[in-house]
Amino acid sequence: MVSMNKLNTEKRAQIVALLVEGNSLRATSRISGVAFNTVLKFAADAGKAAAAYQDKALRNLPCKRVQVDEIWAFCYAKDKDVPEHMRNQYGVGSVWTWVGIDADTKLNVSWLVGSRDTTDATIFVSDLASRLANRVQLTSDGHKPYLEAVETAFGADVDYAQLVKIYGTAPEAEKRYSPAECTGASKVRSTAT
Repeated sequence: MVSMNKLNTEKRAQIVALLVEGNSLRATSRISGVAFNTVLKFAADAGKAAAAYQDKALRNLPCKRVQVDEIWAFCYAKDKDVPEHMRNQYGVGSVWTWVGIDADTKLNVSWLVGSRDTTDATIFVSDLASRLANRVQLTSDGHKPYLEAVETAFGADVDYAQLVKIYGTAPEAEKRYSPAECTGASKVRSTAT
């Protein structure tokens, strides 16, 4: 195994490539011949470096149309399986990745990992707004925290609408694993002044 302080550029590039391809940390360790804890530390350091680069480089962007959404995941366990002594502990149970994507270039303009509440919505949308050079057309789903977050971050300097999906009923056998079929969508204009 290779120690962290002796990883050369080629080995670092190999680790990043393995992780980007979807290999687990343990598989990356086995394939690269680098200790698991070294891969874990390197992944955290690479993530911090990428976030710092994004924060510095992705500014004054000429985006015209931006779409925002949230992606659900869980850490440690799903909410129903989190032990009582770990409930309400940050980073345990449901986590949401807020994402703002330029609809034309597919650039990930801004992101935030946190809760699905108004506080994190406001932090996320404020960061998004700080990266844009122009007034944009902003579209979200019908998640209510976006209303306050967009008003706080942009005021009236945005063309904002919510695209609310309308779902039918899921077939009985598929309710557990699949969402119902999307049968339409309703456009809701912002009431911000």
